[in-house]
Amino acid sequence: MGNCYSSEVDEQFQRQQQNADSKFQNSAESNRTTYASSIVVIPRDVKALRQNPGNSNLDIFTYEEMRLATKRFRPDQVLGEGGFGIVYKGVIDENVRPGYVKTEVAIKELDPEGIQGDREWLAEVNYLGQLQHPNLVKLIGYCCDDDHRLLVYEYMASGSLENHLFQRVSVTMTWSRRIKIALDAAKGLAFLHGAERSIIYRDFKTSNILLDANFNAKLSDFGLAKDGPMGDQTHVSTRVMGTYGYAAPEYVMTGHLTFRSDIYGFGVVLLEMLIGRKAMDKSRPSREHNLVEWARPILNHQKKLLRIIDPRMEGQYSNKTAIKVATLAYQCLSQNPKGRPLMSQVVEILESLQTRARREDVSIHTGASVTLYEVPKSVPQNPTDNQSEPNENVREKDAETSMCKPVKQRSKSEPPKENDLYDPCDDAIFDDERSDSLRI
Repeated sequence: MGNCYSSEVDEQFQRQQQNADSKFQNSAESNRTTYASSIVVIPRDVKALRQNPGNSNLDIFTYEEMRLATKRFRPDQVLGEGGFGIVYKGVIDENVRPGYVKTEVAIKELDPEGIQGDREWLAEVNYLGQLQHPNLVKLIGYCCDDDHRLLVYEYMASGSLENHLFQRVSVTMTWSRRIKIALDAAKGLAFLHGAERSIIYRDFKTSNILLDANFNAKLSDFGLAKDGPMGDQTHVSTRVMGTYGYAAPEYVMTGHLTFRSDIYGFGVVLLEMLIGRKAMDKSRPSREHNLVEWARPILNHQKKLLRIIDPRMEGQYSNKTAIKVATLAYQCLSQNPKGRPLMSQVVEILESLQTRARREDVSIHTGASVTLYEVPKSVPQNPTDNQSEPNENVREKDAETSMCKPVKQRSKSEPPKENDLYDPCDDAIFDDERSDSLRI
C-alpha cells in the first residue's frame, strides 16, 4: 500500500502552519489572564523564600502540621515514590490548622538523599505558585522548616496516567477517554508555552500527567521546568535533563532547549496512548525497546498501523480517526523540530478529534453503522516482518515530506535518527522506566 495518511489532517496542519506565529501570539495574550497578575518576588533560594515568600496564593505550613495531615507519615498513606521522595495522601482540616476548611491533599516530601534538591523544589514553588490553569495541578502550599522540604498539592483521586495506561487490563482507558486526556494535557502545555513568561515544561511523560476523580488530566511536577527563550533568543542552553525515551533528540545532542522539545515529548505520550506500550520497555525484543524507534516508521502505513494499536480498545474507534491520531503523533515526533506543530495547533486538532470520538461513542453504543477496527485472527509478532510491503524508509520520508515543508534530504545540520542519539555517553544521563528524572 502507498502512503495512507489522512489528507484532511495534512491540509489542516499546513493551513495552521502558515499562520502559526499569529496564533501563538493570540494564545499568549489570552493565557495572560490566568497568569499571576503581578510577579513581585522570585526567590533565588530557600533562604530568600523564608525572608520574603512573595506569593500570598500559597499557604505556608509547619512540619508538625504536615505530620498531623499525614497521620505522622503513616505507611498506609503513601501514594507513590520517586527520585524526589515519597508522596503521601493527607487531610488538612481544623485539627491540623484551626479554621482551615477540610481539604484532601497530596503531600510530597523531598528526600534529602534523593536526586532532586532545593533547586527543583524551589522551581515548583515559583512556577505552580504563580500559574493557574484547569490543566495544571494546583499547588496549595509548602513547608520549608529547617531541612524539611514539602509541597502540598490538590489531591488527584485517579492517580497518574501511567498507572492506568499500562495495566494488563485497562477498562478505564477507553478510546474517547484517551483523546480527552491527550487534549487536556495539550491545553496545559499550550498554556505554559503561551504564558506571559513562557515556560518549557521539559519532563512531559505519563507519570507526570495526573487524573482527578472525573479523569480530567493535569500536569504535575515542575521541578525541571525552565523559562523559555526571550527576545531574539531561539533556544535556552542548559544541562541535558529529562527522562530517557521522552527527550527530543536535538536537545540530547546539543543541550539547546526549545518549546518544540516539549512537543516531541507530547508525541511520545500520544504514541504510548495509541499503542498501549511504554516509551522504553526492555522486556520486549531488542528492536522494540524504544517505542519511537520501532513504531514511528509504522505510523504512515495504515495496514501495519491497525495491527499495533492497543487491542484493549478494540471496537471503540473508526480507522479514519485512528489514522488521524497517528498522523498527529508522527508530526510531533518529526526529526526536524521546525516540522513539529505548535501546541496551539495540537489543541485544535485534538478538539476536532474529540468531537469525532464522541460521535463514534454514540454510534457504537446505539448500534449505528460505523467502520470499526478489528483485531486480525493471526497477528505477526512484528508488523515490520512483512516483506511484501514496500520499503518503510521510503514511505516515512515521503509522508514526512507531505506533512511538513518540502525537504529533499537531511542536511548536515539536521539531527540524525533517534537510535544515533541515545547512545550512552558522559554528557547525558536519563532514567529508565522504573525511576524518576535524573540530571547531570
